[in-house]
Amino acid sequence: MATKIVFFITILAYSIIASQTFMYILSLKQLQLGLNAESYLEIRKLTDTLMRANFKYVIYTALLANLLLVIFTIQTPKTWLFIGASIAFVALVADILLTLKGSLPINDVINSWSANAIPANWQSVREQWFTIFQYRQIANIIGLLSLLLAAVFGTK
Repeated sequence: MATKIVFFITILAYSIIASQTFMYILSLKQLQLGLNAESYLEIRKLTDTLMRANFKYVIYTALLANLLLVIFTIQTPKTWLFIGASIAFVALVADILLTLKGSLPINDVINSWSANAIPANWQSVREQWFTIFQYRQIANIIGLLSLLLAAVFGTK
């Protein structure tokens, strides 16, 4: 029963993480590409402030639950559940590393800008952020799909 509860929590937390991915695919990237420099700066700073305050709890929950799921299922390494949990864990770690080494440093650069002094290369900085986020999106989708495949094919 503990494995099922941890599996549920893992899927739920991962779904929240992937929801950001899917919203960017559906609209948020195009929305931000359509903004002028001042509007982009304003939305990026507000988004970053809120995400830093709140999203870390989702990440911590997903990381802990996913790790527990891998530990709980390690005794059955050839099952969908263990394989899916392991792939999701690796994908989540990849997302976290990309965030820490890529997205957050770029956010720090953007946060240092003032509305009166936006650099001429702001669009290339924005493109760097989107490039890193695209890799994060791939990791998030792979992780969520591996958990969903485990849920469909790995449980009885």
